[in-house]
Amino acid sequence: MGAAAAHVLVFPMPLQGHINVMLHLATALAAAAGVHVTFLHTDHNLHRLGNAAAATTAGSPRRLRFLSVPDGLPDDHPRSASDVPVMVDSLLGAGQAAYRALLGSLLVGSGGAGGFPPVTSVVADALLTFAIDVAEELGVPALAFRTASASSLLAYMSVPRLFELGELPFPPGGDLDEPVRGVPGMEGFLRRRDLPSTFRRHGNDHDVHPKLQMLVDLTTGSCKARAVILNTAASLEAPALAHIAPRVRDVFAVGPLHAMSPAPAAATSLWREDDGCMAWLDGQADRSVVYVSLGSLTVISPEQFTEFLSGLVAAGHPFLWVLRPDMVTARLQHADLQEAVAAAAGHSKARVVRWAPQRDVLRHRAVGCFLTHAGWNSTLEAAVEGVPTVCWPFFVDQQINSRFVGGVWGTGLDMKDACDAAVVARMVREAMESGEIRATAQALAEKVRRDVADGGSSATEFKRLVGFLQELATRIQHAN
Repeated sequence: MGAAAAHVLVFPMPLQGHINVMLHLATALAAAAGVHVTFLHTDHNLHRLGNAAAATTAGSPRRLRFLSVPDGLPDDHPRSASDVPVMVDSLLGAGQAAYRALLGSLLVGSGGAGGFPPVTSVVADALLTFAIDVAEELGVPALAFRTASASSLLAYMSVPRLFELGELPFPPGGDLDEPVRGVPGMEGFLRRRDLPSTFRRHGNDHDVHPKLQMLVDLTTGSCKARAVILNTAASLEAPALAHIAPRVRDVFAVGPLHAMSPAPAAATSLWREDDGCMAWLDGQADRSVVYVSLGSLTVISPEQFTEFLSGLVAAGHPFLWVLRPDMVTARLQHADLQEAVAAAAGHSKARVVRWAPQRDVLRHRAVGCFLTHAGWNSTLEAAVEGVPTVCWPFFVDQQINSRFVGGVWGTGLDMKDACDAAVVARMVREAMESGEIRATAQALAEKVRRDVADGGSSATEFKRLVGFLQELATRIQHAN
């Protein structure tokens, strides 16, 4: 009997950053010999992607397709960063029932010419632990994909130890620069302020953020999966991976996935990208432009917008700024933000877009540094291109990522917990002008590129992952 046909269902959390990286994984798996992939969107997101999703499947091997389930929320729901718990709860209801029914139907396969074989495994977002549980109940082996950094995963895994040591909760009014010793391998550089944002006190009524226990529970649940997949590389996070490995059944470090097998940008973006900014960059000098993007979920106040704008203008470099329509609170109109930028900086010195083709921007010769929220996808994209970064983390894993950029890798500067025009100007100038930071960023980029090249650690781990999935398919075939 020949090798069984592997059919992997990939189910991301329906957020931009999660869809982005898990579609890179799906694209890579579909390119592997004999692997079929069903990528599961929510109805809402598949509708938003529209023709781009169809074009992706048309242009790829006929082993990748998109299906969808309802998320249980009304079409006009904002689905913003603050709504993540609501989205998880809603998916647990309407989404879970539809997912169970769909997965049951996929166990039969679609048959026919070009049809998909029966599903043989699930790769579910680690935040969707119900998807892992339901799959195993139906006899389908499930793996967890953690879209954040290995270091942030290790921090969440270390929460019980932090409580044992008395390092959680933080004392009221305590010094956020106090060292933290309870996360293994990070004793020499981790401070309270570098732990994920949910570790901090929340007002006067909570010792820690109410969402912390939810995230710890999700971490515990996902780590019981057949394996944990991480979008990282040995050159970036080898110590954290070494501490995670004994605490899970298996772990695969297969990143940065966008550098190994990029999905078409249009198929991953819930916003329409403004390609016109590339022509603007073409007109700028080499390494002269500051690229500013705080990701798909960050929200800032009008006062913070003003501080960023004043700091960018004072830094004295042209800048390209991604300002989503929903990014500044108080519901300021996007046109008003554009006018404010143009008035402060001038049309020739600044370009504002709603969304940008980020990977293309970061590899453009004109970009000199990246002012970022330090989301893991953005951190990896900057690392691969060797672009110096200034990090202003917003929430969850971004605090620890920014510490690695500024305090471990030395590829940029950590601006967390400060939103002051003078600080923005100083750090942007330093990132743009420091030969040491640029050289360090480019040296790390070389290491990461070796990781994803043939024979590198991530490429080797990806081959092992494909073999693991094919072995699961063979076992199911024999069992049936």
